Amino acid sequence: MAAKPQKEDSKKRKHAPAPSQGVKSAPKKLKSSTAKKPHKLGDKKQQQKPMPHVGNDPVDTKRQRRMQAKELAEARKKKRKKHYTLEQELTSLWEKMRTRNMAKEERSRLVSDALKKMKGKIPEIASSHVSSRVLQTCVKHCTQDERNAVFMEIRPHFITLASNTYAVHLVTKMLDNASKEQQAEFISSLHGHVAALLRHMVGSLVVEHAYQLGNAAQKQTLLMELYSPELQLFKDLISSKEARLVDVISNLQLQKGSVIRHMTSVLQPILEKGILDHSIVHRALVEYLTIADQSSAAEIIQQLSSPDLVRMIHTKDGSKIGIFCIKHGSAKERKKIIKGMKDKVGKIARDKCGTLVLVSILSIVDDTKLLSKVIIRELEGILKELLSDQNGRRPILQLLHPNSTRHFSPDELAALGSSVPLLVTKSPSEVNVAFSEETEASGLGEAGNTDEGAAADATQSSHLREGGKKDPLTRRRELLVNSGLAEKLIDACCEMAEELLRSNFGKEVIYEVALGGADSILRPTLDGKLENLHGVIASLAAHPKREGSDEQHLFEHFHSSRTIRKLILDSPSFACTLYEKALKGKCSIWAQGHSSKVISALLDTSSSMVHKLVKKEVQPLVDDGILKLATK
Repeated sequence: MAAKPQKEDSKKRKHAPAPSQGVKSAPKKLKSSTAKKPHKLGDKKQQQKPMPHVGNDPVDTKRQRRMQAKELAEARKKKRKKHYTLEQELTSLWEKMRTRNMAKEERSRLVSDALKKMKGKIPEIASSHVSSRVLQTCVKHCTQDERNAVFMEIRPHFITLASNTYAVHLVTKMLDNASKEQQAEFISSLHGHVAALLRHMVGSLVVEHAYQLGNAAQKQTLLMELYSPELQLFKDLISSKEARLVDVISNLQLQKGSVIRHMTSVLQPILEKGILDHSIVHRALVEYLTIADQSSAAEIIQQLSSPDLVRMIHTKDGSKIGIFCIKHGSAKERKKIIKGMKDKVGKIARDKCGTLVLVSILSIVDDTKLLSKVIIRELEGILKELLSDQNGRRPILQLLHPNSTRHFSPDELAALGSSVPLLVTKSPSEVNVAFSEETEASGLGEAGNTDEGAAADATQSSHLREGGKKDPLTRRRELLVNSGLAEKLIDACCEMAEELLRSNFGKEVIYEVALGGADSILRPTLDGKLENLHGVIASLAAHPKREGSDEQHLFEHFHSSRTIRKLILDSPSFACTLYEKALKGKCSIWAQGHSSKVISALLDTSSSMVHKLVKKEVQPLVDDGILKLATK
């Protein structure tokens, strides 16, 4: 009997969870019942949206809200801006006066109206981005009397306006259109503020603009303030006769240590802020390096040896600083500079000053793998464009024939050879000699002046070896031949042979390539391609002479005839190829005019092999007086 209650209890225990399950599911049923509650027909009618009343259109309401917001914004602007209404009037006039197809009289009338409205308020409204543009247009198109009136009104506020983001454009526009007297007055007003403005990102633009427009005396006036606090305070001490800082210190008996400290305090904030684009800063840095002690000069070189150096090398003094950094910087610093040139090599090569820095890099840096990866590869991509470019061809010519006086001017060779006196790794006596010689010339020392009897090219080569340990010929071969540049260079010359021969700048490139480069650097590796180039030039020269044609033959063209003559004199293999393909049996046709220089070169050459080949045909022309040999 006792077993039955146990069964009942077990059954109850089994059914015990059922109520709990029901509790859990109850909210679900409740949720579903509330979510899917059926609506009555009357409820649906009640839920329908009411019909809009006539005159309560939502579109009109939105339009009214926009108008109210606009009016509120206008009211706030009027309250915040003192000359807001005037700016609105000037804007409407500006939109009319800046159109291109407007009559000159009508534009003058609009400009006069605008200037009348702004009279007496120009210093206040020049800081506005709207009014500043209106003023620039007015200054550009107004009469000289009106421009003078604007100048007189803003004259007391030059320094304030020069530091404003928008007003600075008005100041530079005034300088562009100012008379010489007004420019002198403006530069005079900068006295005592040059250093402070150069530390300002906006104000430095005005100082640089004035420096570019000024004459030599005015430029010196602006520079002097960066040299010494005495020159900043006392304007009468400044004289335009002393162009170099060394002379200024000597003539005014300034303390060299005081000048160095002052220039350091002026230049250091400028460099820290990254204001590196201005030529006045570049000039001040070059002068600073002529007097700085070794530690100060090394610190400046280290600070400038960065990717930002690319922003400086577009000026004459900036390129000098670039050469200093390459010459005296460490391998790590040179690597930073070269990597900073990535994707900019083409632009640098075409720049008159920047190309000298590239030449210096190719002549000094020993890491030829890095140079091939960054510089050579980019030059290869634009090789055909560079060959006829006056500046772009120079890095290539430097590899073919280093430091040639035919390709670089004396000033450019001096710049490539210049160095910071106290950073030159020489004995003290040699440093003093180099410094004194350069002080007489440009205030900068040159390395490598010890061999007085050496030729000019050899001297310049010794200059450029400063800082590089690798043999120059080995470096050139790795950059030119091993990198594959020479092969592509010869192919480009074959493809553009006629264009290069007729070009004033390209003729030098094809001459050096056809000759095989200095020290025969392209031989014997590329002998086959050089013979192919000789054959291409000879084939072009073999074209018959066309009477009445506008295009001159290669033998008669001014540039090509002289280039071919030089190749005959310097390359016997080319002379033989040219004679066999283009001149054999035809020398009498080309015995007069510009072409006579080519024929006479066949006898003027020192090669006995060429003499033996052409003597039978050319000598009778000389004996009969048809051909005159060129005087040596």
